[in-house]
Amino acid sequence: MTVHSASPGRRTRRRVSVTGLAALTALTLGACASNSGDVNATAASSAAAPSASGGTVDVEHYFSGDLGAKAFQQIFPICQKDFGVSAADPSIDHEAFKDAILVQLSGGNPPDAFSYWAGAKTQSLVTGKLVAPIDDVWAKAGLDGVMPASLASSAATYDGKKYLLPFDVHYVAFFYNPAVLTKAGITEMPKTLADLTTMAETLKGKGVTPFALGSKNRWPAQFWFDYLLLRTAGPDYRAKLMSGQAKYTDPQVAEAFAQWKALIDKGYFNASPNDIDWTDAADQVSKGEAAMTLMGTWVTGYWDGKGQKAGTNYNFFAFPEVTAGVPQAALGPVDGWVMSQQAKNTAGAASMLECFAGAKAQAIFAGVQGALPANKEAVVEGQSEVMKAAGAAVGSAPVFVFNYDLATPPAVSDIGLNAFPKFLAKPGDATAILADTQEKTAKAFTTP
Repeated sequence: MTVHSASPGRRTRRRVSVTGLAALTALTLGACASNSGDVNATAASSAAAPSASGGTVDVEHYFSGDLGAKAFQQIFPICQKDFGVSAADPSIDHEAFKDAILVQLSGGNPPDAFSYWAGAKTQSLVTGKLVAPIDDVWAKAGLDGVMPASLASSAATYDGKKYLLPFDVHYVAFFYNPAVLTKAGITEMPKTLADLTTMAETLKGKGVTPFALGSKNRWPAQFWFDYLLLRTAGPDYRAKLMSGQAKYTDPQVAEAFAQWKALIDKGYFNASPNDIDWTDAADQVSKGEAAMTLMGTWVTGYWDGKGQKAGTNYNFFAFPEVTAGVPQAALGPVDGWVMSQQAKNTAGAASMLECFAGAKAQAIFAGVQGALPANKEAVVEGQSEVMKAAGAAVGSAPVFVFNYDLATPPAVSDIGLNAFPKFLAKPGDATAILADTQEKTAKAFTTP
């Protein structure tokens, strides 16, 4: 599998005591599960000598909300037992984190270690010399043996060095309500866009909204653009667009927007998607008001938390083929952990990263969050068939790419994320929106 890289929130800080580094236990993982079962990670032992790393370490993350709290309530006791690390939940609201961490970094008072998104966002921190390489941590933990080579090269490595510890992987696909499709007489999942359109027309005829989309926070809309561009122009062209070597006024981009507009014009989306967020869209699907939503595997964790059952109340299928012969790329984000260049306790931060690299921590997090663990040897007890299938889809995909806002530089992605809601509000303005996007992104790519 090939992988293509490509106002501040209120700061919430907690202190994390680090008293020592236990022998590193090498890891286990597989794919993911619902949060309804017990998590059990079995690991082959890797005898790394303990080293003292006293003092305290500040860590922050954006895994806010009930699922994040549940995950770290289980992870931190394991870190304490196995690595001598104790911690309160140091989370910041997911949306606020995006600005808050940059303010902390520019202000010279960042946490020692923090969660971040692989791809262009991490590259921007590396280029700005805001994060430190973690090659020593990587080698000591033996991560070359447990992290897939594709993740090691694309998600972890920047400018020839390791900077990010992959923590989880998500896969974006159509997650649907089986009962809704069954009631509409739909028994086969679509293999092509024509099949998907036929399915949508059938659902609409039954009074059901085919596609639920909540783009209030902009980013959920990107998945439609990502997949339509990937399925028509292909991953190589898309990589050129993400790096500024192609233009938003190119016919390939216009075609992706034209395909998207055709689906909107046929009334296949819910009304006013810019007025609701992704959880609202997920609720429409679980309630049977809509049939499906194009979303990442984290939606399964959201539904599991509401008592929904994998395979019974929800399932998924891959975004179908649009243009024959185009590689069927899989899409999603990779979450990870980085160490600040200005860390006050680098030894403590290294201990935290080693803990988060472990099979136990990653299996728990993946199981609760509805994610795929990055550590390929981790095992999640009670893993659902839906998540097993999602993991298999990622593993078998010829190409895996990061979603739009992680594949292009932050200054550029912000422009594109603004364009998508504008298009959803006025699809007929696509040409003007793309011209404006190209003008702004061209400046962003050339501005130091």
